[in-house]
Amino acid sequence: MKIIEVENLNFSYSEEVKTIQDVSFSIEKGTYTTIIGHNGSGKSTIARLLAGLLEKESGTIKIDGMELNMENLPKIRNRIGIVFQNPDNQFIGSTVRDDIAFGLENHCVPQEQMDDIINENAARVRMTKYLDKEPTHLSGGQKQRVAIAGVLAMKPNILIFDEATSMLDPQGKDEIKKVIMDLHKEIGLTILSITHDIDEVAHSDYVLALDSGRLAMQGTPHEVFADERKIRAIQLDTPFSMKMGDFLHQHGVEVEKHLTMEGLVKELCQYRSNM
Repeated sequence: MKIIEVENLNFSYSEEVKTIQDVSFSIEKGTYTTIIGHNGSGKSTIARLLAGLLEKESGTIKIDGMELNMENLPKIRNRIGIVFQNPDNQFIGSTVRDDIAFGLENHCVPQEQMDDIINENAARVRMTKYLDKEPTHLSGGQKQRVAIAGVLAMKPNILIFDEATSMLDPQGKDEIKKVIMDLHKEIGLTILSITHDIDEVAHSDYVLALDSGRLAMQGTPHEVFADERKIRAIQLDTPFSMKMGDFLHQHGVEVEKHLTMEGLVKELCQYRSNM
């Protein structure tokens, strides 16, 4: 079942330059899709258009079977949660608990229900022991996990990460990538992640690659990264594990190409056991 359907989408911030040009794609319910592309390719603009934060020039966007228009906008926004780049810009409350509660209070959720919702979603992002901490005392990765918990508390059908790891250190990036993958596997949320992290892309179900506002490639990670010539042409990189596989092959180690380090390690173990 398609939960997001986009047809012939166009948008521009100015008359001189088209930011999004005739883009069409669909996303299946419960899948983990990544959007990649060089800086200025239109990735974040797509996220904002889907969430109704920007108004399209032409084309159609359907969310959960509903066309994105002024009439359906409130219902669609209730179905979509979005986590942005900078976690510091998303904090409202004086404690982690207060911050997760903010959206619930705005939706008039009764207090007796609120505590259970806060505890449940803090546990999902492994932040239970920080509920009474001030956000200023948290690391970047922890702040972003709180932001995710606040969005999850609103029970969205679709969760959009708009380069949510781009401002984090390596440890923080790993924390958020693990949370994303856990949410996908354990809850079955439809996840759309705008990212520069090629290793994250390798773990997704489907990839949309943008180039100068156009949809240049789409498919599974294996399908997209198999076309190395086109990947280079749109100024993207291949996963380190694939590069390592090529290096080993050139030096006489016959292993299959893998998108993830886990896959490459298993292949090397198998190769060694057959020696």
